[in-house]
Amino acid sequence: MLMPSIIDDNLFDDWFDDDFYMPYVPDMSRVDKKLYGNKAAREMKTDVKETDQGYEVAVDLPGVKKDDVTVELNDGYLTISAKKNVGNDKKDKNGKYIRRERYSGTMSRSFYVGKDMKQEDVHAAFNDGILTLQLPKKDAAKQIEDQKHQIKIA
Repeated sequence: MLMPSIIDDNLFDDWFDDDFYMPYVPDMSRVDKKLYGNKAAREMKTDVKETDQGYEVAVDLPGVKKDDVTVELNDGYLTISAKKNVGNDKKDKNGKYIRRERYSGTMSRSFYVGKDMKQEDVHAAFNDGILTLQLPKKDAAKQIEDQKHQIKIA
C-alpha cells in the first residue's frame, strides 16, 4: 500500500527496526519503538520559558486525559508521567484493523529543578492536551548565600 509522505513512514522502517540490521539505535530504545513506533523521539515535546517570576514549562500530551497525567517532585527532580490507552484489539464491532499506528503505553520525562524546590511552589494546569507548570525562580538572596559557600580556585 502506498502511503503519502506526510505520514512520515518509510518503506525501510520495518527493515531497519530489525536488530540484525540496526544493532545500535542511538535515539530511542526498543521499548520506545514498540510503544510509540518511529515517533518516540518526538513524544512529550516540551517548551521551557523564563519569566520574571520563574519558569513556565509546557508539555504537549495529545490524546492523554488529565486523570492519566502525574507530576512528582522527588530529590530535586520534577518527573512528568502520562499513560495513553488506545486499545490493542485486533478487531472491533465495525471490522478488523489493517494497520495500527496508535499505541497504548506510558511515557515520562524528568527535569532537575534543584533540591530547594518545594512541592507547594509548583503549580500545574492541563488544558487541551497541554500540561503547563509554573516554577518559581530561586530567591536572589539564596543564590548569593550559595555563592558564599563556594571555594575559589587559584
